[in-house]
Amino acid sequence: MNIAIVGSGLVGQAWAIVFARGGHQVNMWDGDPAAVKHAQTLIAKQVADLFAAGLITDPEGLIGRIKGVATLEEALADAQYAQESLPERLETKKEIFSRMDALAAPTAVLASSTSSIPASAFTENLAGRARCLIAHPVNPPYLVPVVEICGAPWTDASVVQQAWDVMEGVGQKPVKIHKELKGFVLNRLQGALLREAFRLVENGYVDAEGLDVTVKEGLGLRWSFMGPFETIDLNAPEGLADYAHRFDEMYQAMSLEQTSTEHWSEDVIQKLEAQRRSLLPKDKLLARRLWRDRRLMALAAHKKSAEK
Repeated sequence: MNIAIVGSGLVGQAWAIVFARGGHQVNMWDGDPAAVKHAQTLIAKQVADLFAAGLITDPEGLIGRIKGVATLEEALADAQYAQESLPERLETKKEIFSRMDALAAPTAVLASSTSSIPASAFTENLAGRARCLIAHPVNPPYLVPVVEICGAPWTDASVVQQAWDVMEGVGQKPVKIHKELKGFVLNRLQGALLREAFRLVENGYVDAEGLDVTVKEGLGLRWSFMGPFETIDLNAPEGLADYAHRFDEMYQAMSLEQTSTEHWSEDVIQKLEAQRRSLLPKDKLLARRLWRDRRLMALAAHKKSAEK
């Protein structure tokens, strides 16, 4: 299959690796030609790390399937599937999807990586709106495989299935979002946790490091291989309903304190920023991101071996 990657930033680069790793030919385009060249350099480094972690066996072949192209027309010329990963701005999405719809073959699936904008917001007036949808990844998708697939009300069901099949075919873990909603599911879950985390720090219950330790050495250990419903299903003698009945009063009482919809205050943002910078100076952020990716690679290798 020929895949078009529209946008060569961090998410576009990661998608290029996912599709090339899955054996597809990838044409990668960006409005800035220099960005494509830079992306190819970074992709080579990421692929080398994947090879070192034992997650791929043919790095040269993978890189050889990714081609930087000069025009959007060239990227879409023979594409059966296109993944757009441009900045999170509605007008940008409207403009690029209008161009993609005009240039791509009528049977090509057009997907966006947007983190929060519903497809209906930027595809309503397109002639080919029935072949447009969201395929929202977690960054980087070549290490974190879940993909939220969400159509607009007018997206053809067969297109949703095609996107699902493409994602399964390259080793991703698709999840169908049955109705449009802002932020989809993953970011809404993340947002709920972040809102409570900010509140706990703001009110002096815990500091940034204590909160992070609670998640990475507590909740996160289970969440690396099971979700919240399976977690509670196993945490009461008779399963999920037993857990819900045992702890309903506790969670309801806590929820009464979790009703704020205010913006995060600048005071708590600066408090958390100071605490994080004391733990990790700004000039060390990139090195820590690379460390994170290597840890994710080790986890991916472990999970892969556990499936055998």
